[in-house]
Amino acid sequence: MNKHLIRLPLFSLSIMLFGCSNADSVNIANRTGLPCNDKPNCVSTIDERAEYSLDAFNLSEAGLDSWPQIEQVALALPGARLGERAERYIRVECVSSVFKFVDDFEVHQNGDMLEVRSESRTGYSDFGVNRERAEAFRQQLLEAKLIAP
Repeated sequence: MNKHLIRLPLFSLSIMLFGCSNADSVNIANRTGLPCNDKPNCVSTIDERAEYSLDAFNLSEAGLDSWPQIEQVALALPGARLGERAERYIRVECVSSVFKFVDDFEVHQNGDMLEVRSESRTGYSDFGVNRERAEAFRQQLLEAKLIAP
C-alpha cells in the first residue's frame, strides 16, 4: 500500500511537468541550408545522403515571382499552421492528427530553386511522413505550374 502512495504523487508530478512543456513555443532559425542530422526523421534538398535527400525543386518561369502562391501551397498541407515567415522563407508547423506531433516544414527561395526541409521535432523515425509531405508539396507545385517537371 505504501508503495502506491509514493508512486501516485510521483506519477502526478511527472504528468504535470510533462504537460507544462510546450513544444509549440519553439524559436527555430532557418535551417533549409543545413543537412539533416543522423535520425531517419528528416528530408532535405540540401542533404546529399540518399536516405535524407529530396530531388531539387526548380522554379518555373511563373514560379520565380510567385512566392505568395508557394506559401499558400505550404500552408495548405495537412495539419499546417504558420510557424515563422520571413522574406522568401516560411516555416510551417505540421501537426499530426492523432498524437499531435509537430514537424517543421521549411521552404526558402534561393534564386531559381526552392530549398525544402521537413523534420520531426521529436522521436527517432518518422516512418516516411516527412518525405511524403515534401512530395505532396512538390505535386501541388507541379499542378500549379510553379516548379518545372
